[in-house]
Order: sequence, then structure tokens, then C-alpha cells
Amino acid sequence: MLKGKHIIIGVTGSIAAYKAASLVRLLVKEGAEVKVVMTELARQFITPLTMATLSKHPVMVEFYNPENGDWHSHVDMGMWADVYLIAPASANTIGKMAHGIADNLLLTTYLSAKCPVIIAPAMDLDMYRHPATQQNLNVLRNYGNIIVEPAEGELASGLIGKGRMAEPEAIVAFVRDFFCRREDFVGKRVLLTAGPTYERIDPVRFIGNYSSGKMGFALAEAFASRGADVVLVAGPVQLKTIHSSIRRIDVESGQEMYNAVMDEVEHSDIIVSCAAVADFRPLHRADSKVKRGKDNMILELEPTIDIAAALGRQKREGQLLVGFALETNDEECNAIHKLRKKNLDLIILNSLKDDNACFGYDTNKVTMIDCQENRYYYELKTKREVAEDIVDRIADML
Repeated sequence: MLKGKHIIIGVTGSIAAYKAASLVRLLVKEGAEVKVVMTELARQFITPLTMATLSKHPVMVEFYNPENGDWHSHVDMGMWADVYLIAPASANTIGKMAHGIADNLLLTTYLSAKCPVIIAPAMDLDMYRHPATQQNLNVLRNYGNIIVEPAEGELASGLIGKGRMAEPEAIVAFVRDFFCRREDFVGKRVLLTAGPTYERIDPVRFIGNYSSGKMGFALAEAFASRGADVVLVAGPVQLKTIHSSIRRIDVESGQEMYNAVMDEVEHSDIIVSCAAVADFRPLHRADSKVKRGKDNMILELEPTIDIAAALGRQKREGQLLVGFALETNDEECNAIHKLRKKNLDLIILNSLKDDNACFGYDTNKVTMIDCQENRYYYELKTKREVAEDIVDRIADML
């Protein structure tokens, strides 16, 4: 699975640096080509000679070789790698990564990396659970980095708890599974909607909702990172797409979103309706700004087109249709009713009763229900992690 893969190992100043030697040896044994970048402090725990011998490549610590002036290009390394694995990652390095500090070669390589980044933290119990460290880890997760959770056990300080870097064998298995998952949507075309829609009242006012689009954009990135060609139909949001395999179509109204979806649906294997489409629009739209008057303004509304229902009616054999349900009461019953009514294969249920979930947050808590009414419950996670859970469930269904 790892044969021919290019992997950069970043080693920071942690007592767990000795484990990096076994990690490099195991990766090379599996056929990966490994290059090692070390911080200056990491050299105090394990020698570059050891790492160079195991990796069969010179180890890079400084920006250039002081003996001959050869430049160690962090840009070239970032483009060479298929994955950048920082193991062990100290609290200091994690904090710098979260805030864009680039005062050594390991960090400049991180900021230049075009590849996925996997981080294996290693530190003492109190350092790991400190709010600052946890916040930094959440920032890195939101950037799209992948965290290998540390293990629990006896630490160098003598304390017992969470903070030990995962064992090299576990990290190699994690990397192997990562590459396996990363290619499970190759050849699949995913059509995805995200964000709100705005229904204009006049040139300056609209009917809409609080959707930020974060969940849909996280899904688009997750599908693309695993090999899918993604068409993302996005309502008016202030988000950017990163992956080159995402083709973005920006729309404003529900009708515009419907038109864009219908243009793409025929050639799509998987359709995910994540957008929070406004349910109503003004029956009459003013061409100029409606002025304030002394009397109440009466606004007559009509239903917008139901995009998910339209997709369900014309779903062809072999297509997978996924919808979302945001509920405030009788959540599972309402979600199952929507699942059946709209001919969905899977529905993702959000509840506004859950704290720090749904609109505007960087975290979400979901329940997934399939067409056999099997239920899958998940804890509160970052939306990037929730996106991976959803993509994993879809992969299982395929």
C-alpha cells in the first residue's frame, strides 16, 4: 500500500523522538520513500546520522548546508511529498503551526506543503490537556490537518494519562489506512450543494437563513481528498475552495441552485443536498428599494422548489442520494419522514437542541439514518471530522 509513496517525517524536540527511528524504518520497509526534517532541539534527543541511515536520505535541519551552501528548499519538499507526518509533534511546534510561525525548516515546510498533513502529538499530561493546546489542535483540525490521537499511559514525567505519542506500528497503520481511504472515490463524480439561498424582496433585502456553508464545503474537500471529482453548487457564502478537483458554481436563489443542479445531475454518481435552501420566496419582488412607511408591510410568500424531492423523483439506478434534516422537535421521526418522502438513501440529522452544532459553528453533531432506518450516532466533532464520518458512511454504502 505504501510502495512508492513519498513521505516527509518531521521530528520535533520531544522525548518521544526516539520512536521516530522505528517509524522511519517501518515506513521504508513498507516501500515508502522517506525524507526526514528535524528541529534543532530534536537533535538533542536523536541524531541526524541515525535518521539518515534509516531513511537512506540526508536529514535536513537547517535552511542550508553550512559546509557547501546547498539550499534545502521547503517549497520543493512540500511539492515532493504525498503526506507530511509530524511525529512527534511537541506542544511548542503545534502552537507555532496553529499560528503560522515559521522559524525553522520543519515549520516552513509545513506552511509550503501541498499534501495532507498528519500530526502525532507527544507531550506531558498537563500540557496536552491545557486549553491552549486543545485550542491549537482544533485550529489545526479546522485547517484540514489530521490528528493521530496520543495514547494513555506512563509519561516521561512519571504521571499517568494521555499524551504519549502513538506507537510507530499504530501510526504506520494509520498512514496505510489513510492512503487506502484517500483513493476510495477515484472515478466517482459527486454533486454537492452547500450554504444558504437568498430570495430577494427588493434590490437590498432578502429572505434567507443562518447557514454558513461550512459543513458542505468540508464535505466537498473530504470527497475531493479521496479521489472524487466534485461539483459544488454554493449559495452566497464567504468561503473558499482549496482542492483542485472541486468545480464550484456560485448561485444566489433556490431557483438558480435548482437549475445548476439539474444541469449536472445526469452525470453524477453521488448527490449530497447539504444546502439550506430557503423554503419560501416573495410572490412579488420589487425592482427598487421598498421605502419605510407608517403602516405594517405585508409580504406574501410562495414555496420555493424542493430540490431534494425533485432529485428523488428522477434518481436513476446506481445513483446515491443524501439529504440533510435540521429539526427542533421529534427529530428522528421527522428525519425518517423526509427520508421516505424524498426517496433518499441516507439522511444526516442535525438538532438545534445540540449546543455548538448546526449553523455558524465550526463543530457539529449528527445522527445518520439510512433507507433501512439503521441509525448511526456521533458525538460533537469538528465539521471536517463530521465530513469524514459522512464520507466513510457513504463509502460503506457503495
